[in-house]
Amino acid sequence: MPLYVYEATEPEKGCAKCRGGFEITQSLNDAKLTVCPACGAPVYRVIQAPGLAHSKTDLHYRAKRAGFHTLKRIGRGEYEKMY
Repeated sequence: MPLYVYEATEPEKGCAKCRGGFEITQSLNDAKLTVCPACGAPVYRVIQAPGLAHSKTDLHYRAKRAGFHTLKRIGRGEYEKMY
C-alpha cells in the first residue's frame, strides 16, 4: 500500500502533526484526505518522488562478478582494493 504525505494548507490553523506534515498509508482506492485526523484542519497531499533504491550489496556482487574492482578510500588520496 502506498505511503502518502499530507501537510496543512494553513499551517497557523493546524496542529503540530499537520503543520510539519504527516505520513499515512492508504489504499489506491481510498479517497484523499481533506482534513487532518487529529485536529480537523484542511490538508493537501504532497507530491513526492517514489522511494526506489538499489541494494549496495547487490551492486557490489554484480560488479565483482563482471570483473570490476572496487576501491575503498583509506586516506587523503590513498585507496585500497576491496576486490
